[in-house]
Amino acid sequence: MNASPYTVALIIPTGIGAAIGGYAGDALPVARAMSSICDHLITHPNVLNGAQLYWPIPNALYVEGYALDQFAQGNWGLAPVQNNRIGLILDRGIEEDLRIRQLQAAEATRATLGLTLTDYVLTDAPLEVELRLTDSGSSWGALANPDSLLRAAERLITQAKATAIAVVARFPDDVDQLTLQHYRQGKGVDPLSGAEAVISHLIVRQFQIPCAHAPALSPLPLDPSISPRSSAEEIGYTFLPCALVGLSRAPQLTPTPSPRSLWSEDVKALVIPASACGGSAILSWAQTDTLIIAVENNRTQLQVRPEPLGIKALRVSSYLEALGVLVAHRQGVNLACFDPQFPTLPRLSESL
Repeated sequence: MNASPYTVALIIPTGIGAAIGGYAGDALPVARAMSSICDHLITHPNVLNGAQLYWPIPNALYVEGYALDQFAQGNWGLAPVQNNRIGLILDRGIEEDLRIRQLQAAEATRATLGLTLTDYVLTDAPLEVELRLTDSGSSWGALANPDSLLRAAERLITQAKATAIAVVARFPDDVDQLTLQHYRQGKGVDPLSGAEAVISHLIVRQFQIPCAHAPALSPLPLDPSISPRSSAEEIGYTFLPCALVGLSRAPQLTPTPSPRSLWSEDVKALVIPASACGGSAILSWAQTDTLIIAVENNRTQLQVRPEPLGIKALRVSSYLEALGVLVAHRQGVNLACFDPQFPTLPRLSESL
């Protein structure tokens, strides 16, 4: 009898300044390596999106953050698909030249990558994105006109039969310059990512459909000292290609089990930053037998560690060490065997 598929979830929360995964697709190498030692890798756009850069990982499931929370709670399953029909929403607040750049990127993915896009729509009002930072240093945001976003998504779903939604919203150019400079130097928090999460959450929660977002921004002045981790966002006019590639095969979200769908209990291991353990999905899997691996050197702006939350986690120093743990765990090897102080077999007490 064949063992059940070995499924791993990789979570690096957005907007918290993660040393790995807090920039422009810089967690992709981790995802690539991890996907080679499991049957299914469940992760989210913050891990896989690299602006105009992306990497095809056939066994990776691209799952938006709100959907990932619902999946971890057991409310939704993930149904793999071969090809989604992607509807594109463009914020009416995007200037014409910048809007054309987004459309050219979408057309390029159709002609060059063979993706299936349906119609595109403009929101009936500018979305007016607002950016904020919390006291802890994490980023978040809000929309002045969220209903306009939802009306646009409903049109694409009902009229164009879209099965996934990509959104491009106009983000403000007047980002705090010190925050932006730190981010470009690979030292700070992505000031946009928290607001991006709000946008995709709205659509996924309302319509139970895959969604991802790409910001529209004016090009930044050339800076030859940019960090390698931030460089993917410096090489073009749009961040849309990676989102469209991810959505093209993003699993559908289903409340009903089927032979091909994956469910929360199928996840054998979860890999997270050691200081960012407070998310909904992490807390849900902490109530199960899922092996939780907490990576120490992926530092974040948070200090939410597993032990105060009652989460039983195996701490490792790096993602390289986490990969070794996953190999052993998949093979059913007792992890204690790798400790030089291997314990003796205890005798069970005879008292009742």
